[in-house]
Amino acid sequence: MTTRTGPMTTILLCDDHAVVRAGLLALLGSAPDIEVLGEAGSGEEAVALAAKLRPDVVLMDLQLGEGIDGVEATRRITAVPEPPHVLVLTTYDTDADVTRAIAAGATGYLLKAERPEELFAAIHSAAAGRTTLSPPVASRVMAHMRGSRPTLTDRELDILGQLARGLGNRDIARALFISEATVKTHLGRIYDKLGVDTRAGAVAVAKEQRLLP
Repeated sequence: MTTRTGPMTTILLCDDHAVVRAGLLALLGSAPDIEVLGEAGSGEEAVALAAKLRPDVVLMDLQLGEGIDGVEATRRITAVPEPPHVLVLTTYDTDADVTRAIAAGATGYLLKAERPEELFAAIHSAAAGRTTLSPPVASRVMAHMRGSRPTLTDRELDILGQLARGLGNRDIARALFISEATVKTHLGRIYDKLGVDTRAGAVAVAKEQRLLP
């Protein structure tokens, strides 16, 4: 029998895959100082259960199928008074995913490839309000912080300028004498570099970083 080593931490688990939830429930059940209060299969369900159960930590996946994603669920969960801490547990570690999750209020960001002991430690750290990042994620965050601003190509800056004017992909393609497919490719790279996923977000970050006049 495993003895309890510290204060009990209560959690709510959110993942849209039942098999993944079952595996995590079994794993977390082996930790004597972690209690799972409930599980959610969608972002909307996680928001409702977080308000009802009031766990210390919400273990949140990012991609949740139909409905709101993990980032939006995190934003809603952390928007209430005295919210639980949200620890992202996912397979996705792109700059955009990390930036969006942290901006939404996530306390930590862990990859599903981490060892069980690291997951347990991260849950307790999140409950205490301490930030926990998987090593690959921490490296990305530090690299982003060290860079004074994103490095965009001249063509990407041209497209950003057109975005700021409110032009759509077709009009941008015409203005720059390139194909719409090329515009879409550049937009994908711009979004990734700026850590956003919308046109408005790209323009806002570009202006904040003084990439646009």
